[in-house]
Amino acid sequence: MHGPAWVGWLLVLLCAAAGAYCLSRARTGPAAQRGEARGEGLMALGMAAMAWPVAPSWSPWLFTAVFGAAGLWALARRHLHHAVGALAMAYMALAMVVPSQQPGHTGQMSQMGHMGQMSQAGGTGPMAHTVPGGVPLLTGLLLVYFTGYVLAAGVRLVPAVGAGAAGEAPAGGPAAVAGAGVLRACRVAMGIGMLAMLLAL
Repeated sequence: MHGPAWVGWLLVLLCAAAGAYCLSRARTGPAAQRGEARGEGLMALGMAAMAWPVAPSWSPWLFTAVFGAAGLWALARRHLHHAVGALAMAYMALAMVVPSQQPGHTGQMSQMGHMGQMSQAGGTGPMAHTVPGGVPLLTGLLLVYFTGYVLAAGVRLVPAVGAGAAGEAPAGGPAAVAGAGVLRACRVAMGIGMLAMLLAL
């Protein structure tokens, strides 16, 4: 993945904040939301770890194994969105290391921000001779999916705000409504983070 390190740090802050909130909702929120909030929180913290600009060279393999297992687990439990998200993270982690094994290229992918750049022998700077990772068609399909998810999740925020302004009193009271709205906003933020990581691939 390519790009400046500060983008990686912004993704770390965004995903870590979303993950921390989701995990807090998993402990204090309504029982019906706890399992989903726990899954969202763990995914967000995993995204923050993967976006960390400084990481050991073996970390992409670890992320591939962990996110791959998480995706299969979510798929087995029929949590399709979580499965797509986890498998997309595994795909991006694998793309960090596969290009570095192509013939004729030397150097090491710096981690995302992992936002890494791979330097070729004879290059003249950190951005010289970078090799894009991943399969363009698959990356494009994931971009379409997460763009649609962000737009749909963002639209769902509007009726919740409108209902609260109209004076309705849904079950759980105003605190529950506010908490559910923030949880949806965290999902939007995580979707935007996923788009940023895919675009930097």
